[in-house]
Amino acid sequence: MPFAINRSRSSSAHGAAEVATRAVDRAPAQAGAPARADLGAWLAVAAGTLGALMATLDISIVNSALPTIQGEIGASGTEGTWIATSYLVAEIVVIPMAAWLHRMLGLRTFLLLAAGLFTVFSVVCGLSTSLSMMIIGRVGQGFTGGAMIPTAQTIIAQRLPPSQQPIGIAAFGVTAILGPVLGPLMGGWLTENISWHYAFFINLPICAVLIALLLLGLPHEKPKLHLFVQADWFGIAGLALGLGGLTVFLEDGQREQWFASELIRYMFLTMLIGFGLLFWGQATARRPIIKLKLLLDRQFGSVALMGVVLGIVLYGTSYAIPQFLSALAGYNALQSGKVVLLSGLPSLFMMAIVPLLLRKVDIRIAVASGLLIMGVSALLDANLTASSTGSDFTVSQLMRGVGQILGMLFLSQAVVRSVPPEDAGDASGLFNAVRNLGGSFALAGISILQEQRMWLHSRRMEESLNANNQSVQTYVGGLAQTAGDQTAGLRLLAQQIQAQALTMTYNDIFWIMSMVTFVALPLVLFLKPLPKNVEPAMVH
Repeated sequence: MPFAINRSRSSSAHGAAEVATRAVDRAPAQAGAPARADLGAWLAVAAGTLGALMATLDISIVNSALPTIQGEIGASGTEGTWIATSYLVAEIVVIPMAAWLHRMLGLRTFLLLAAGLFTVFSVVCGLSTSLSMMIIGRVGQGFTGGAMIPTAQTIIAQRLPPSQQPIGIAAFGVTAILGPVLGPLMGGWLTENISWHYAFFINLPICAVLIALLLLGLPHEKPKLHLFVQADWFGIAGLALGLGGLTVFLEDGQREQWFASELIRYMFLTMLIGFGLLFWGQATARRPIIKLKLLLDRQFGSVALMGVVLGIVLYGTSYAIPQFLSALAGYNALQSGKVVLLSGLPSLFMMAIVPLLLRKVDIRIAVASGLLIMGVSALLDANLTASSTGSDFTVSQLMRGVGQILGMLFLSQAVVRSVPPEDAGDASGLFNAVRNLGGSFALAGISILQEQRMWLHSRRMEESLNANNQSVQTYVGGLAQTAGDQTAGLRLLAQQIQAQALTMTYNDIFWIMSMVTFVALPLVLFLKPLPKNVEPAMVH
């Protein structure tokens, strides 16, 4: 039975794109398809699956290695969020463009360009010596990697007969799960045993194999370059400027004192111009790059909002957990990666019962259960102490894996069932775009909260320490005796205050994510039951 599992963001993971697997798009391919796929078809499926694996892997491969990377390229903790956010924002922009680029260039040419450029940008990331260079590489990876994920399903729909499509979809489902959860583990192992640079250089041999499979498995298609002039260029420019400006505005606003900074004022203006162009494209383009009017539908609008919320939790937790373990538990990249991997284990086990779940479980119960489980898992993480370690995340990570499958699997089905068939591809692209947008909001919000709440909690604790208080004097005296002198004792006290403030800050971050999830729970009431005895839609 065809199905697809949405990738996690363990963070992460986790975007995808408009899929060309609508009935109207794949009917011609299936009408003349043989009863059994030949070797070339399976090589094409292997190429698509490998490309999707590489793209999803690179979303989260930097998460556990991020503290090391930040130190070597001279980036602060808040600036380091750009390394993850830039990939997500680039994916959001390319998601709606993937189907158009595929039609214009032909599938093989499109994928060969994407794989080749992904390799180039991976090398840029691996050779980076500054934050700017790293961000350029990550943006390029996001554009090219994000384009490879939806085409994996396009290949399955076009090259495999209906009777064998479940095999391809199952392989893609495993890829969609393994990529994000293996990313932090692989990045951590490479960082600790070789160098963080190889978290990017590892893409070179993978891309070489991918290109060989593409050349063997996919036929050349004549490009349709006339489609270039028919694109919604206002919408494309608007997406890039609007989302880019919004991301810089949110990421750097707190650090630059918001509108007191000329940079922030320019970014705010860029954001307004970008979204203005996007809406202009909605009104004038024959086929807008992204069909925003679908959000006006009550059911699809609810699905999109829940997608934003799940993106916030998935990407937010997969980013925050390694940062916490690195800063307070002294975990290295590999140890953090093992903790993040836990959320993928329930997903792999539950894949075996996915067809049964889709047939038997009411979508409202499934999505509500998924949101509730993910909210509770984030709430469990809101009770950390300065001595917490990876084992304190075991239960919450396992719960998060279960919630992710229930929430994202059924929401993916609701996406295409809540709109007319001719809008299914646009709805899928828009849903995945808003999910990635939720992840971008999460990372920007974490950056803001880290600065604001750290300062607030530190000041409050310092204000509570009265120098004339006998207990305070005794405690500081004990620290001075332990450290060797009064100055060293005071320095040790400052370190303890910072550790407690940071712990409280992360508790705030996880608490906010849990509350956002709980607030979204009533939206499940707008969902309609899935049709009985209907094959699940192929979406990601």
